Amino acid sequence: MSFLVEFSMFPTDKGESVSPYVSRIIKMIDESGIPYRLTPMGTVFETNTMEEALEVIHKAYKQLEPDCNRVYTVIKMDIRKNTQNRIEGKIKSVEEKLGKEVKK
Repeated sequence: MSFLVEFSMFPTDKGESVSPYVSRIIKMIDESGIPYRLTPMGTVFETNTMEEALEVIHKAYKQLEPDCNRVYTVIKMDIRKNTQNRIEGKIKSVEEKLGKEVKK
């Protein structure tokens, strides 16, 4: 089973640039070993269970909780049975249909 999650999480009380706070979350995800892809507007990651997906979100919040009074979060999930490795697979499928590699 594949739980493909796209989310963004950041403090709203830390000024205009929040990259130092987002970096904490990305470091945690990177160290967890789960597949992910950082985008300009959020992060996509994939797990095998709902519990794992929600645990990543929970751990992300824990990175900000100590010194952020207000945190904004958006979460989207695409849950599909009998499949895995969709982060790369979905992109490859579109690239094949275009007949070329999409710029990264």
